[in-house]
Amino acid sequence: MPAVVVTVLTCASVLVGAAAQRITGLGFALVAAPLLVASVGPVAGVSMGNVLSAVLCVVVLASAWRFVDWRRALLLTLPALVAIPLGVAVTRLVPTAPLMILVGSIALVAIATVAFSQSASVLPGRRGAVVAGGLSGFMSATAGVGGPALAVHAFSDRWPRQVFLGTGQAFLLATNLVAVGVKGIPVIDGWLWVAAGASLGVGILLGHLLAPTVSDGLGRRLVIGLAALGSAAAIIRGILLL
Repeated sequence: MPAVVVTVLTCASVLVGAAAQRITGLGFALVAAPLLVASVGPVAGVSMGNVLSAVLCVVVLASAWRFVDWRRALLLTLPALVAIPLGVAVTRLVPTAPLMILVGSIALVAIATVAFSQSASVLPGRRGAVVAGGLSGFMSATAGVGGPALAVHAFSDRWPRQVFLGTGQAFLLATNLVAVGVKGIPVIDGWLWVAAGASLGVGILLGHLLAPTVSDGLGRRLVIGLAALGSAAAIIRGILLL
């Protein structure tokens, strides 16, 4: 793939993904990962996404740290750290395609439940946080999508938008750092890192400027939409692998 095309794909996906996550708390992995994989390859693309996502979480967290529910973030993170290696082990034993379809379908049903019911509580309270954290870690390792489970828990407990933004970044930062620690930083041309880093900064700034214009109701719909798209993407990838 020509270097110019690689750069454009990378920068565009990183910019849009960063803006989406700054506004809603989710979206970078969903938007950026597919194009990063297409532009620099499956292994390097996923690892590059983990590095950029970790940086994004740090920057967003710096402006939203006062809204973080640290106890809840810990309840989410600890089971996720256990579930990530478990998910990796399962992917080596179970065929990838049906596993992705199953995981994505479960997440999609849960998202639909909270989307169409204002009173539904699928994963509420501390136990819900533990389950959601574990599911998120497992889904990240098996299907590449960890956001849906986090969103279901947040909606079950009626988190305010800012709490979801801050607590979500703390949780996603921890899981991405673990992924970077396990996989390492990919060897990619320095100019591509510079271009991706600049695009990340522009995306964060754009999201920061747009966030005040997004109402709480629209923010909820955007999070549900992104979580549903992530679940559907896992199902579609599984079907294509059959």
